Amino acid sequence: MSPRLSTRVVGFALLLAGCQDEAFDAQSQVGPDPVLPEPQQYLLPPMRIARAVGWSGEATPSVPEGFRVKAFATGLAHPRQVSVLPNGDVLVVEANGPNVEPVRRPKDLIMGWVKAFAGAGAKGGNRITLLRDADGDGTPEVRSVLLEHVNSPFGVALVGQDLYVAATDALLRFPYREGDTKITEPGIKVTDLPGGPIDHHWTKALAASPDGTKLYVGVGSNSNITEHGLEAERGRAEIWEIDRATGAHRTFASGLRNPTGLDFEPQSGRLWAIVNERDEIGPNLVPDYLTSVREGAYYGWPYSYWGQHVDPRVQPPQPDLVASAVKPDYALSSHVAPLGLAFSRTDRLGADFRGGAFVGEHGSWDRQEFNGYKVVYVPFADGRPSGKARDVVTGFLDRENRARGRPVGVAVDPRGVLLVADDLGNTVWRVTPAGP
Repeated sequence: MSPRLSTRVVGFALLLAGCQDEAFDAQSQVGPDPVLPEPQQYLLPPMRIARAVGWSGEATPSVPEGFRVKAFATGLAHPRQVSVLPNGDVLVVEANGPNVEPVRRPKDLIMGWVKAFAGAGAKGGNRITLLRDADGDGTPEVRSVLLEHVNSPFGVALVGQDLYVAATDALLRFPYREGDTKITEPGIKVTDLPGGPIDHHWTKALAASPDGTKLYVGVGSNSNITEHGLEAERGRAEIWEIDRATGAHRTFASGLRNPTGLDFEPQSGRLWAIVNERDEIGPNLVPDYLTSVREGAYYGWPYSYWGQHVDPRVQPPQPDLVASAVKPDYALSSHVAPLGLAFSRTDRLGADFRGGAFVGEHGSWDRQEFNGYKVVYVPFADGRPSGKARDVVTGFLDRENRARGRPVGVAVDPRGVLLVADDLGNTVWRVTPAGP
């Protein structure tokens, strides 16, 4: 299809979908008790694209008064996640999906075009780049490709001298020594992960337990709402627990449609996750969320959402399973697409930013009023969310609502630096207190 024709088709689709949105306070869905309107059914879901334009000149995101932001690294190839090693080196995971999902419905084709206009089709590096800023001045002295030719990597975790990488179809282990700038030894497969031939949610989030004995992998569903059949969902919409010593895995929690970020809350030591919820039942359903992850718990997908709210699209119903569904802890609002999670373990960003969770919200495509496109901070007290999320890094949309960037992974280093991966701007941003 020619670019001109595809533009017209997308425009027509957006016109149809745009008739179905109405005024709604997206902030009413932030917190432990979100407003949940009645579900709606559509020929096409509400869609509006923030056309990708990238950053120009000296433009940067916006941060609150008392902070400053600058580019830490540019010219990356679709950076998705950032991780800080104990010696201060920063790992940047550059990747995009394997693009193996079949297109079976006309609306799948239209939604694919819409996402491509928003920059979703950018080529990823399928590699991990190391950045070293030894003097802390915000300009890396070393930039090196640490690992390459990895199949759509996403999560990364260092335990001792083992670097674990969650590719889309396998958890891999690589030898690492402090100070390494390149790893040439082949990786060892710890365990297979659900991949193709359909790989709808390809990202695999990764976190290591505080004692280093277990690894946790977020495995997203293979569909929006089981349109590829339940058999395609085997082992998916789950968080896996993997024994480091043996590679054996088990389901730690289930019913989480797409758990894209995992981290351990520093005070309680409990595992938390961010989750991308389902689409196509309204611009204001279903809220994406941040939640503690209870061992053995079921979180609703696909049969229900936000506890026992039944999704009638999935047949046959499973009332007993729905009755057991756990309500998440904290809503982030609908379709914000959280893709990065990091707890702050330092007060060097300020006392107001210690102990809580930074969340990178990639931004909506399937509602008329844009939602997300920012990094927020959820304050915590006594191991639980304790107030409204605060905007920390904004300005990814320009005044014409075009996308200059889209935040993904976030990380906080011990020096009080917040790092934000921007997969549209191909940049890692560095946020610090402004200082005297």
